[in-house]
Parts: sequence; structure tokens; C-alpha cells
Amino acid sequence: MGLESLFQLENRVAVVIGGTGALGGAMASALGSAGARIAVVGRNAERGMSRAEDIRRAGGEAVFVFALAVLLVYLVLAAQYESWLLPLAVILVVPLGIFGVVAAVNFTGTDNNMYTQIGVVLIIALASKNAILIVEFARELRLQGRSIHEAAIEAARMRFRPILMTSFAFIMGVLPLVWATGAAAASRRALGTAVFGGMITSTVLAVFFVPVFYVAIQKLIELWNGPPKFISAEEVHPSV
Repeated sequence: MGLESLFQLENRVAVVIGGTGALGGAMASALGSAGARIAVVGRNAERGMSRAEDIRRAGGEAVFVFALAVLLVYLVLAAQYESWLLPLAVILVVPLGIFGVVAAVNFTGTDNNMYTQIGVVLIIALASKNAILIVEFARELRLQGRSIHEAAIEAARMRFRPILMTSFAFIMGVLPLVWATGAAAASRRALGTAVFGGMITSTVLAVFFVPVFYVAIQKLIELWNGPPKFISAEEVHPSV
């Protein structure tokens, strides 16, 4: 009686070893640790851990995806505001959301997997959305002749309630993912935990930090280009 099946890797006989990492552990490090304990003869040892190499490479590609998402938001805002500097007042809020993701993942012991990384991309968009609400209104007030500080404070005050209403409604909506049970619960908890933590910090901190970012960036813009040309409220919001 022979083997029921024979696995090959690059036309060589291969042995498939299955296993799962410890809760909260990183898959790439688990594979590397397992490979160190397996005695493989000759040059096959270098190919035996190709899966671990693929996982490490995928981690580098995730950073590229995050950077591309931030760049996309920046370019869209640069076209909308017709400025290369003002979008930074929005982009600077993204690290506040990432801080929440890292804190939530570490606190709950959730794996940093593909679903967590999808949550990071979502937080980049959602954190930027909250900042846009403040920066856009402050920009309009500044064009109407308000001072930079007055425009920032008034924009934060006027947008405070809409930001809290929409953000906390979204946070309550992802709570079932955070507490998910049953089939595919791990993937849902990973996504929900990342989004939940990121939305908490980006919502609470954005209301205080975005006006500061706007004041700093707007002062830098006017230091370089001078004050903007003031227009009336009707010109900012023309009647249809």
C-alpha cells in the first residue's frame, strides 16, 4: 500500500504540516518559529518557509495600500480646495484614528490580519469625513471675512452635533461586529474592533484637534500667499 496523495513544490516532494498560531500571535512569526524546529535536508530548507516569506511580503504591501488611500484623499481635497496645503488640516486627523485602531487591537488581543487592515482603510475615510465637515465650513467663514480663529471656533461649534450624531450612530452600528459569535466570528470581530476603536478616537479628538490644524495651516497659507479675497455669503452659496 502506497501513499494516498503526494504533494510537490517546484517538482520536489514536499511535506504539508498544518497548525494554528496562538491567540493574538502573528502568523509570519509562528511559521518562522515552526520552521526553525524542523530539520530539512539541503537546499529544500530555504523553500520550506516560502509561505512565511509571502506573508511578510503581504505586510509590506498593506503599508503601500494605506499610503495610497491617504494619497487619494489628499489629491481629491487638493482639487476641491484648490490648495496643496489646506488638505493637510484633514489628513493630519488620520493618525488620531489609527491610534484608536492600535489601542483597540492591543486591548482586546485581536490579530492584526487582513480584516483589521480593511478596518484601517475604512478609518482613513471616516476620520477624514469628520475633519472635512469642520474644515469646509471654516473655509467658507474665512472667505466671508471672519478671522482665522473665529472661523475655526465657529465651524467646530456648528459641526459638533452633526459629527457626534453620525459618528456615534456608526459606532453603535459596528457593535454587533465587535461582539460577533458563531461562524466567521473572528473575522467580524477583527473588522469591528478596528473600526470601533478608530471611530472613537477620531470622533472625540477631531473636534478639538481639527480646528487647531486648520488655524496652523491657514496661517501658513496666508503667510505665503496673503489673505484671501473675501466674498459675500451669497457668492459662497449661490441660489439655484
